[in-house]
Amino acid sequence: MSEFRFSVGPWNVHSGADSYGPATRAEIDMEEKFSRFADIGFSAVQFHDDDAVPDINKYSDGEIKRLAAARKKQLDKYGLAAEFVAPRLWMDPHCVDGGFTSRYEEDREYAMWRAYRSIDIAHELGTDLIVLWLAREGTLCAESKDPVWETRMLVEAIDKMLDYDPNIRVAIEPKPNEPIDRSICGTMGHVMAVSAATKDPARVGGNLESAHATLAGLDPACEIGFALAMGKLFTVHLNDQNGIKYDQDKSFGVENLRAAFNQVKVLKEHNYGAKGEYVGLDVKAMRTTRDADGYKHLENSLNIFKALEAKVGRWDYGFEKQCVEKRDYEALEMYVLKLLMGIA
Repeated sequence: MSEFRFSVGPWNVHSGADSYGPATRAEIDMEEKFSRFADIGFSAVQFHDDDAVPDINKYSDGEIKRLAAARKKQLDKYGLAAEFVAPRLWMDPHCVDGGFTSRYEEDREYAMWRAYRSIDIAHELGTDLIVLWLAREGTLCAESKDPVWETRMLVEAIDKMLDYDPNIRVAIEPKPNEPIDRSICGTMGHVMAVSAATKDPARVGGNLESAHATLAGLDPACEIGFALAMGKLFTVHLNDQNGIKYDQDKSFGVENLRAAFNQVKVLKEHNYGAKGEYVGLDVKAMRTTRDADGYKHLENSLNIFKALEAKVGRWDYGFEKQCVEKRDYEALEMYVLKLLMGIA
């Protein structure tokens, strides 16, 4: 039995299409996903604005609220909560050169419209958390944008969101690159700086994704710990990554088991979840996966997390103290490996 509650996004179950090939699995109805999520053991669902309200551009502000309320009834049917809503600012033509940091005013206005509608949707779904993955907030051409101006535009956009709703919280999800070349908010340290520059830093924090930290050449557990130390870890996206390549969103722990163990360890040791936070997954099925196995990556990720949670529960802090006092880190490392291999 885990002491944590888990969340998942509907995009975690997808058709397998990518930039280099068509779909390999059938599309699945949203309500069917909710049913399976509940059966697997998730407590909450993560949303993009257009997951909650597909074809969002077609609707008036009032219609968007009505459709979001209908989505809430689907969640209630399966005993699921909404964890957050994230404006999807990387698919629309208005966001081809960024949303909040586009050089074109009409694009920035569109980005703010999506941000405000995400807040409206969050109200209807019963959550106060907005996640910003700043997918295209940066540059493909270094000279096309002034990084000082870009950063100020991001802070201004967040301030407008804070003004729109005095109760909303904003969690920035940092990523160093992809799909753009140069991100303006690539690490949790950047998130902390942006938070401090806003008009209400207490309401602005971070969403740490394991793979994104790896892409930045950083250790995910250290990034989690940094945010925890600052009181700014609003949520997490756990997954795995085979080196500094493209963003793979592999099942949690399948590539770097020791790194996964330390992510669980730092979360457990510092009471993550005590304020209602969820352990979120952002994992994708491999393109080769068949329809019948389309949820297996979610089940595997949860099982690995829970197995590592149990191992953290068996951690010998007395032995750790002895090793530290003797500066015998070879013994400590061997203890970790034996624990993970099941021979300690």
